[in-house]
Amino acid sequence: MVHSTITMRDIATALGVSVATVSRALKDSPRISAEQREKIKAYAKEHNYFPNVLAEGLRNSSVRPSKVIGVIVPQFEHFYFSSVLSGINQEAMSRGYTMMVSESLDQFECEELICKRYQENRVCGVIVSEAKDTVRYEHFQRILDQHMPLVFYDRICTGINCDRVVVDDYQGAFNAVSYLIERGCRSIAFYGSPMTMEISKNRYNGYRDALLRNRLQPEEKFFRICDNRSDAEAITPELLSQENVPDAFFAVNDDTAIGILYTAKRMGYRVPQDISICGFTNGQRAVASDPMLTTVEQRGVRVGEEAANILISKVEGEVPMDKIERRIVRTRLVIRGTTR
Repeated sequence: MVHSTITMRDIATALGVSVATVSRALKDSPRISAEQREKIKAYAKEHNYFPNVLAEGLRNSSVRPSKVIGVIVPQFEHFYFSSVLSGINQEAMSRGYTMMVSESLDQFECEELICKRYQENRVCGVIVSEAKDTVRYEHFQRILDQHMPLVFYDRICTGINCDRVVVDDYQGAFNAVSYLIERGCRSIAFYGSPMTMEISKNRYNGYRDALLRNRLQPEEKFFRICDNRSDAEAITPELLSQENVPDAFFAVNDDTAIGILYTAKRMGYRVPQDISICGFTNGQRAVASDPMLTTVEQRGVRVGEEAANILISKVEGEVPMDKIERRIVRTRLVIRGTTR
């Protein structure tokens, strides 16, 4: 089943003109009267018509247009997002699809523009992890209004009822912090992303509940909004210079954890004898650090495979468009040298 979108033929039928007239009017051809052009353009806008850019580019080609999935990643540089792309690609290729990938740079405006471009190119559906500063979701709703499958992964939009694939962020964080406590840590700091993001809330709640379960109180002085290495290197010296120093850190991702590790060692602390550190990703940098990083494995490839499977199943009519899929990929704690 291919998603239904309004075409030039639909516009022509509704207005009682030829497809050629519609095409010329939408391109502002002087061969069509100004009044007729405005009437056709107004109808197209009202009914959310998007020109099929992909088809136009291939119209005179002997190559059959591919079935294309639009994918949006916040940042290419993160191992997790590249592993998700690998999973999407594997599932897509096995089922005769290809993917078109764009980077939002973690910016709402860029994400919004990419969504518009994907609609114009008539991709068969969109898989997206939303930008860090996204607080409005009209651009996502427009995709759904075009009857295109939309699947979120990792960073989900809670403002619309939509398909999603996430890891068990809460349980992953709970297990990691519980392990730190089992190894004797009592003053555990938390570095997380902005709390407007669902993954941040879930990981913080897992951290907090692990402390409470073990009769330890979360301390505000040990909580920081910090989700990258450079910020971790800038913020950590202040925590490690105060009277009561944390004996462990739980970080929202591996890059942040490695920033903490680098700073602690530079300041003369021994890891893990003085300070234990745990990240969340299990990317390549986790095994390149010294000592190697204890971390929660996110299984990005599996997340990508599940997201692509949901989308393709809807495109091909195997799953009804109005059936909302919510899948959770289990994490696991990978114990290495940064914990006692």
